[in-house]
Amino acid sequence: MSPERTKKTLASVPPRREDTRPSRGRLFILSAPSGAGKSTLCGLLRERLPGLRYSVSYTTRAPRPGEIAGDDYFFIDEAAFRDGIANGRWAEWARVHGHYYGTASDFIDQRLAQGHDLLLDIDVQGAAQLVAQYPQAVTIFIMPPSVEVLRQRLANRETDSAEVIDRRLRNAADEMAARSRYRHIVVNDRLERTLEDLLAILAPND
Repeated sequence: MSPERTKKTLASVPPRREDTRPSRGRLFILSAPSGAGKSTLCGLLRERLPGLRYSVSYTTRAPRPGEIAGDDYFFIDEAAFRDGIANGRWAEWARVHGHYYGTASDFIDQRLAQGHDLLLDIDVQGAAQLVAQYPQAVTIFIMPPSVEVLRQRLANRETDSAEVIDRRLRNAADEMAARSRYRHIVVNDRLERTLEDLLAILAPND
């Protein structure tokens, strides 16, 4: 083959382009009984991992003091939530403590497709629904040090009556019984140590 033909053949080969498409993001599901510190830990994780996206759930309950609509939850009425059920809007939904909670499926799919890691703060019922749809999800269950500590944390909120606290503790027993379904179980006995354990699990892929 002549040098001229060799040069022409090589020039006809298009240059190789790097694949700039983002890799699919990872889905993290965090569950815990009410009062175990889940909301505090999620907030700290978002501060320490700026690239981590957080899925804001919808709920029919009223906002608690200090909660911000669109940041902590999207607060909607029961009729709107039921309409979402009828139209297949929720990737998961459940009725907990007398109120509806749900996660919009479009939000999850869009963020993962864009390559973003996504954190969901979900009860055990919702987690089971999500794992059925997203089997690669990384599931984490936060345990309180003891039931006595959990009761004291709920009482310290000063937002619930004794009757509501007792109901939450009964539900907590059922939720903790489901912890074996989760890939990781982390005991929240000391906040900073618990946070470090979670950061190790959520560490971004290189």
